[in-house]
Amino acid sequence: MTDLIRKGALFLMSEKCYDNYFLEHNFLDIPCFKALLSKGLGLAIIAGSVLVKVPQVLKILNSKSGEGINIVGVVLDLLAISFHLSYNFMHGYPFSAWGDSTFLAVQTVAIAVLVLYFNGRKLQSGLFLVGYIILMYVLNSGLTPMSALFTIQSCNIPILLVGKLSQAYTNFQAGSTGQLSAATVIMMFAGSVARIFTSIQETGDTMIIVTFVASTFANAVILAQLIYYWDKPPTGAVKGGKDGKAKKPKSKKDD
Repeated sequence: MTDLIRKGALFLMSEKCYDNYFLEHNFLDIPCFKALLSKGLGLAIIAGSVLVKVPQVLKILNSKSGEGINIVGVVLDLLAISFHLSYNFMHGYPFSAWGDSTFLAVQTVAIAVLVLYFNGRKLQSGLFLVGYIILMYVLNSGLTPMSALFTIQSCNIPILLVGKLSQAYTNFQAGSTGQLSAATVIMMFAGSVARIFTSIQETGDTMIIVTFVASTFANAVILAQLIYYWDKPPTGAVKGGKDGKAKKPKSKKDD
């Protein structure tokens, strides 16, 4: 039983921290506390990432529409997530520092395929999925040099900002956040904030830290729009139909 507890504890902390906590009973060790907090946050983020974009996927499936979702923004977001995943994986960083990218990539590619499909571009949706699988093989099989992965990761910040802010611009033009899921937007913002801390603790990689700072800013903009447009009808939605009566906007509380 003791060995089982020790193995479980060593999954979350180093041998030094294990000795501090369980043998010396030194619970005030700040570096060990920060490392344990970072590991716990990282694992919590990974667990949350399994479902973080599922509300968005379900909303598209239920409405059979990708209205209000900027496909360029989704694709750029997918590229940023995929490049981040490959950079971390090939560097050998702890899974707790980047594992959420795996689940986010799967869910984001699903969103892209669904938006294309429901926009009447069925062939393109299938080709997009095949092309993405090939890209991930090239990035994670050793075919791509580490120097190239570093360059790609450095491009992540502008890619991420353009992708997220293009969605923000689409929201601004429509006067609504359309089919964006409130649950997904909130969880993405919270996750990016937490990732700043875990990246500092577990990788110390300045490039990754700056990327998450940029991600937090972009997610904050979309979250602010979600709050601002919460009960406001989309532009043109207040105009009447044939009978001249105003149309009632769909509430985001349906999320």
